[in-house]
Amino acid sequence: MKKKEKKKLTKLEKWFRFMRRFYKYVARPFLPYKAYGHTDKFNDGPYIFVGNHKSVLDVIPAAMATDKAVHFMSKSELFQKGISKWFTKKCECIPVSRDGTDVRAVMQAMKILKAGGIVCIFPEGTRNKTNKMFLPFKSGAAALAIKTRTPIVPIIQVNKIKFFKNSHFYYGEPFELTEFYDKKLNQEEIEKADEVLVKMLAELYLRLEDILKSNKKRKK
Repeated sequence: MKKKEKKKLTKLEKWFRFMRRFYKYVARPFLPYKAYGHTDKFNDGPYIFVGNHKSVLDVIPAAMATDKAVHFMSKSELFQKGISKWFTKKCECIPVSRDGTDVRAVMQAMKILKAGGIVCIFPEGTRNKTNKMFLPFKSGAAALAIKTRTPIVPIIQVNKIKFFKNSHFYYGEPFELTEFYDKKLNQEEIEKADEVLVKMLAELYLRLEDILKSNKKRKK
């Protein structure tokens, strides 16, 4: 009987495997986090990871949620110079304009998803430095999920990732916006889909808040 052939990894897959190992064996003591919810790896198909955004380190829980490469949609300014230019290109991130209407970015994301890959989107468009649950979401994530009929995986945090402090993330169950699949995707329908997405993420945010409050009470 022939031995099962191992899949040959691409350069990008090797890079993500290296980063995961680096985090696991080197960086995790400095940046620990605890996962709640659906903690199995998302390896069985295309997904759109959607999360709220508080820090550049938010890429860690998204990257650790799967064994695949994760294509982050990142603002185009990060591709211009310095270490951010090197990192975004190394990770094959998808550059998007600030107004979120970059057709090329959408087409690139669709191509990745149709090939069974994973795209990660932070719909707030920038880091949330306020006390509000979320900044206003930019349209795009819901529309992309509908056009490609791809499940969305919510990744929620309450507090910003900090060095030497345990962070907490909630991974929601994959869900699809099936009620919009056979509708004409006009602006009104996109806004309705965005509302469904925001509501889903808000529910998980409150769920994680309750978990953290319960943990704090038990420690007292």
